[in-house]
Amino acid sequence: MTKKGILLMNLGSPNSPSVSDVKIYLKEFLMDEKVIDIPFILRTLLVKGIIVPFRSPKSAHAYQSIWTKEGSPLLVNTYELQHALSSKIPELVEVCMRYGNPHPSQAYDSLMSNIPDLEEVILFPLYPHYAMSSFETAVEYAQQIHKEKYYPFKLTTIPPYYNNTYYINALADSIAPFLKNPFDKLLLSYHGVPERHIKKGDITLNHCLKVKDCCNVSCASHEFCYRHQTFETTNLVANKLGLAPNLFEQTFQSRLGQDKWLTPYTAARLKELPAEGVKNLLIACPAFVSDCLETLEEIAEEGKEIFLKAGGESFTMIPCLNAQSTWINAVDQIINSYR
Repeated sequence: MTKKGILLMNLGSPNSPSVSDVKIYLKEFLMDEKVIDIPFILRTLLVKGIIVPFRSPKSAHAYQSIWTKEGSPLLVNTYELQHALSSKIPELVEVCMRYGNPHPSQAYDSLMSNIPDLEEVILFPLYPHYAMSSFETAVEYAQQIHKEKYYPFKLTTIPPYYNNTYYINALADSIAPFLKNPFDKLLLSYHGVPERHIKKGDITLNHCLKVKDCCNVSCASHEFCYRHQTFETTNLVANKLGLAPNLFEQTFQSRLGQDKWLTPYTAARLKELPAEGVKNLLIACPAFVSDCLETLEEIAEEGKEIFLKAGGESFTMIPCLNAQSTWINAVDQIINSYR
């Protein structure tokens, strides 16, 4: 047996859609300094004193609307990916989450118990793009647990794959069947982040959101720029699908708070598009490889309602990659460079 193991790491989910479990999850998630990046005392007052008490019942209701008999869609889809990948590759594959369960230490311990002479764990973050509130915090947390518990194996992290040919091909293949029927536009909706996160990640300190058309001007900061990387994914997928410029558009969803986040906002564009002649809309969410609350409830339910109320006629949510065969192949091929 190979002496390497694979660890798939995703965002996480509450243990149940109950208000009490959602409160626990939201506290862990929102107290992360890379998610809400303000001083600890202010973050504590904001999260535990305002956001969690008021947001938990609404979030619990949202989770209840998508929860399945198997459990959280995000966890179910991640486990399906694990099982499909396990049948294809020689390495043992484990799953962990940044927040909630299973914890990274559970995955590390399981790999070690099954591979006593384990030499290396290849960490595959299920985030195609680099953002401090997703990829960065997940990787740093996995590294922290690895270091704190003195695990003897090497931990190798696969970097963002937003422009990887296999990922782009898998994404394009998942969208292509939906283009066979008449449509007016394909909307590519990415999870949003505050503009200050983009500026914080600018290693040059003078490029991101400061230089005109910054995402299209070559710069070392692009290695850590979520905005640039999402635009790259959009352009590569549109090119792969042969879409004319008027047939696709990019937006950002999931805004939290009143700060300036990346624009245009998905919800705002869903309200505006029907008046612009877009009656038949396709929408995909490339920043998510697993369907979850943000795709199944925020887009497929809330987004659809916004669009149809504004005068839209048909709204089709394209599923995430989940455990599609082309995505399984893509993960295998991306990992292959690190074997």
